[in-house]
Amino acid sequence: MSEVLAHRVAAAPERVAPVPGKVHVVRSDTEAIDIAHALAPEFAAEAALRDAQRRLPWDELDRYSASGLGGITVPRAFGGAGVAYATLAEVFRILCAADPSLGQIPQNQFGVLEVIRELGSPQQQARVFAAVLAGERLGNAGPERGTATILHQRTRLTRRDGGLRLSGRRYYSTGALFAHWIPTRALDDDDRPVMLWVARGAPGVRVIDDWSSFGQRTTASGSVVFDDVEVDPDNVVPAWQLADRPGLTGPVSQLIQASIDAGIAAAAIDDTVRFVREHARPWMDSGVARAADDPYVIQALGRLQIDRHAADAVLRDAARTLDRIAAQPVTAAASAEASVAVAQAKILTTEIALAAAEKLFELAGSAATRAQHALDRHWRNARTHTLHDPVRWKYHLIGNHVLNGVPPRRHQWN
Repeated sequence: MSEVLAHRVAAAPERVAPVPGKVHVVRSDTEAIDIAHALAPEFAAEAALRDAQRRLPWDELDRYSASGLGGITVPRAFGGAGVAYATLAEVFRILCAADPSLGQIPQNQFGVLEVIRELGSPQQQARVFAAVLAGERLGNAGPERGTATILHQRTRLTRRDGGLRLSGRRYYSTGALFAHWIPTRALDDDDRPVMLWVARGAPGVRVIDDWSSFGQRTTASGSVVFDDVEVDPDNVVPAWQLADRPGLTGPVSQLIQASIDAGIAAAAIDDTVRFVREHARPWMDSGVARAADDPYVIQALGRLQIDRHAADAVLRDAARTLDRIAAQPVTAAASAEASVAVAQAKILTTEIALAAAEKLFELAGSAATRAQHALDRHWRNARTHTLHDPVRWKYHLIGNHVLNGVPPRRHQWN
């Protein structure tokens, strides 16, 4: 471990976030989008500074929680707005254009809420949904490292002395450091995957801020250690059932990932336009007085804008597909359709995020690489986040479905 990282791990914040005293309850799709637009400038103001200093967004997350955005998918029957998936995608796109690290932190909360809606008992739904509407945050103790694939795990939930005990070490735990509750997955005594959640401050739970990626630096997506943690049986749901029943938990998770990438692309393109207008110099052979009048720069930005518009349009279309499918009992064919629709959006948002973040420097010129502008964060964020699930397999998923009629496998990455 490097000296810098060792210092950061030792100095990691140990506080458990307080529940905001007063939490707004969002009542409609329009209100959710309006709140996201209102928060975005505030979150963008020091996004570059937080990235440079790796300053974790505790205060910003508290304002996010107090705004009520964390509970917008809670069904209306439980007091929430039950917003459309199209609205959820747009909220993530807006916030991630402002700060994709901050915007990514709540992603797993919405994934967990989908699982609770699919598999939770009425009692579990009422309890979890009420907690989220009250401003409590759900984090994530993500996949393990050192296993054969991301789906393999060694974390165990065992029954002992009349109770349940959880032991294991997880990584890629976005949001766990800031959470009130940490959901994770484990294998039960019958080797079946279950999803469960424990309190952030429970005995035996240790959150380690050892996230050292060059991008998405303030998501705190580090490690969580569970050392013989007592688990309430009422906080366990049978995740193994998701593989045997058609649903939307995987597509919704992927829709959020695509929305994050769309936000990164928007920020990169907007900063390119601003820098070219305000700072870039024209090339000496162009014969123009402003870089903004260079025909090659104009053409390249036109291409980026077209690709951005196409990615956003396919993202919205995928979200509407999920909304249409969710309005009726989900069949196997409909579940496959949802995965294919979201895979198309994921491909386009990945490609425009990477292209826009790279093209920024070519069009803005060498001055754009100066540390004072912090424009490198767009590429670092895009490259890091788009590695969540390889686009090459999205192409395979779509092609195999179109050509051979093979439905996508059901998991959180499809």
